[in-house]
Amino acid sequence: MATRIKIKTTEGDITVRLYDETPKHRDNFIKLAKEGYFDDTLFHRVIKDFMVQGGDPESRNAPKGKMLGTGGPGHTIPAEFVYPRLFHKRGALSAARTGDEVNPERESSGSQFYIVWGKTYNAAELKQMERQMAMQQEQTVFNQLVKEHHDEIMTLRRNRDRAGLQDLQDRLIAETKKICKENGRPTFTAEQTEAYTTIGGTPFLDNQYTVFGEVEEGLDVVERIQNTETDHNDRPVSDITMNVEVS
Repeated sequence: MATRIKIKTTEGDITVRLYDETPKHRDNFIKLAKEGYFDDTLFHRVIKDFMVQGGDPESRNAPKGKMLGTGGPGHTIPAEFVYPRLFHKRGALSAARTGDEVNPERESSGSQFYIVWGKTYNAAELKQMERQMAMQQEQTVFNQLVKEHHDEIMTLRRNRDRAGLQDLQDRLIAETKKICKENGRPTFTAEQTEAYTTIGGTPFLDNQYTVFGEVEEGLDVVERIQNTETDHNDRPVSDITMNVEVS
């Protein structure tokens, strides 16, 4: 039986179903909720037409102007990407995390989460995103191949062998295209396309952050929160607090 949580906020209640397909995130969230970890914390980062974020323990009773967003329980959670089945449609519950440059494995914050709002896209915009994702895929594969051939590249550079470097680059580009073709070009599924063109979401976050639940009731509350006035740090001017219960 699916686990549901109730996020009781000063703007109303939000009922979220946690996915069984992401058990590490599900169990961690349940544990923290039962411990009262989220109680009296804030939605500390709110960006209109994007998402609402909470789960920072340092936001509890935080004075106005305090920088928030770095607090947590002292652990991270391994990424659980179940893509493309679980994606960033409007109402998706996802785990926040630090950036790729310091977190290449894309591990999730131990407590911080966000609820997606996003916007709707037309078919042409999604096709453009698919092209961008394909370029990103090629860049990632190419960078990995360069890393694997690091010693060879350094030897060619030391020998000032420009012809050798050009030949190696051509071979790595060809290998990149072969790998990407074998893995399949990134495309949106029919379900994703339907969701992103009708209810909305944030497709550019797909396969980058772990999605581990979705709002079943209270999307109107999320809408009110994402519409709230914020300061220059994206913190709501009037605090929006929460208490989290496990159903």
